[in-house]
Amino acid sequence: MTALFEGVGIALASLRAHKMRAALTILGVAIGVTVVMVIGALISGFNKGISDMLGSLGPKTFWVGRYWGGQDEDPEDPDPWRRRPPMTIEEARRLEELPTIAFVVVDENTLADINFEGHTLSAINVRGRDADWPMIEGGHIHPGRSFSHLEDAANSHVAVVNTKLAENLFGQRDAIARRIKIGGVPYDVVGVYDPPPRLFGDGDRPEVMIPHGTFTKDLPYFPGWMDMFVVPQDSVSVGRAIDDVTMAMREKRGLRPGQKNNFDAITQDVYVQAINSFTLVARVLMIVLSMVGLLVGGIGVVAIMMISVTERTREIGVRKALGATRREILWQFLVEAATLTLVGGIIGMAVGWLVSLVLAKATPVPSYVPIGSVVLALGLAAFTGLVFGILPARKAARLDPVEALRYE
Repeated sequence: MTALFEGVGIALASLRAHKMRAALTILGVAIGVTVVMVIGALISGFNKGISDMLGSLGPKTFWVGRYWGGQDEDPEDPDPWRRRPPMTIEEARRLEELPTIAFVVVDENTLADINFEGHTLSAINVRGRDADWPMIEGGHIHPGRSFSHLEDAANSHVAVVNTKLAENLFGQRDAIARRIKIGGVPYDVVGVYDPPPRLFGDGDRPEVMIPHGTFTKDLPYFPGWMDMFVVPQDSVSVGRAIDDVTMAMREKRGLRPGQKNNFDAITQDVYVQAINSFTLVARVLMIVLSMVGLLVGGIGVVAIMMISVTERTREIGVRKALGATRREILWQFLVEAATLTLVGGIIGMAVGWLVSLVLAKATPVPSYVPIGSVVLALGLAAFTGLVFGILPARKAARLDPVEALRYE
C-alpha cells in the first residue's frame, strides 16, 4: 500500500509541476470517458423508456396492424403496405370473440381544433379508442373516470383530456363536466388522464381520448391505419394467442394456404429486438469515439512518462542501489501512469454526468446514468494508463543502476 500511495503522490506532483505536458493526457482520456458516459446514458435512458412503455401495456400484449416498419424489407416489394387492405373494426370484434383473447383495444388518431369558451387550441391530437384503453396505457385517471363500455357502444360525446390539455384549456378550474368542442362538435369532459413518463416526452403533449365509434363518425381522419392492441387470457401463452389471431385474420380476409399475411402481428420481443438493433449503432459509435479519445490519452501517457523516466534517471539509480527491485520500480511507474489517466477519467465522468443531466432536464431526450457506466468509464481510464504505461515503466525498471547514477 505504501508503494501505491507513493506512486499516486508522485503522479499528482508531476501533474502540478508539468500542467501543460499533462493536459494532452488528461484531455484525451476525459474526452473518451465523457463519450462513454453520455452515449451510455442515452442508451440506458432509451432502454428504460422502452421498458417502462412496454411495462404499461402488460407482459403479453401484442400489436396487430396493417404494416409494421421495423421488419426487414423485401427489395422486390419496397412498399407492401400499399397493397394491404385497411384494418377494420369488424376484424377487431372478430378477434375479441376468440376464446384465447381477453380483450382488444383499437386506437386511431387525428388532429383537430379544440375550443372552450372562445379559447381555441389548434392541431391537438385526438385518439379514438375502446373503453378498455386505460388497462394498457398506464398512468391514472383523476379526477373523474374514463368513458364506459355503454358510452363506447352508444357513440357518446364524452372525452378524457390529459393533464397538459386540461391545464391549457381550464387553468386551475375543475375540468370535470366542462363542455368542449372538438372539431366543432360538443363533448363533455368526464376525466383527466395523468400519463406515465413517455419516451421523448410524448406525455407532455396536449391530447384527448374519445370513444372510437364517435371518433370515426365525427372527425376527419386517415382510415385504414387502426392499431389493435391484443391482450391474451391470463392462462394463454403469447405464442398460442398469436397463432389464433393470425388464423382468424387470415380467415376473415379470405387468404388461401401459401399466401402471405397482408397484416402484421408483432410481439414485444420482436419490438425489443428491433430497438436493440437500433441501439447497436450507438454502441459501436460509443466504442469508436471513446477509443479515439483514449488512444490520444494513451499516447500522452507514453510521452509524459518517458520524459518522467528520463528526468528521474538518477533517482531510479539511487533506489536500485538501495535495494529496490525491478518489480517495485515497474509498479511505481505503472501506478503513476494509471493515476494520470484516472484524473482524466474523473474529469470526463463529471463532464459526462453534467451533460447527461442537462439532456434529461432541458430536452425530451431520455438520459439515465447507470452505475455500470461510471464503473466502465473509470475502469477504461485506469486500463489505458496501465497499458500505455508499460513501455516507460519497463524502461525505468531495466535501467542499470551504475549507469543511472552517472546520468547528468
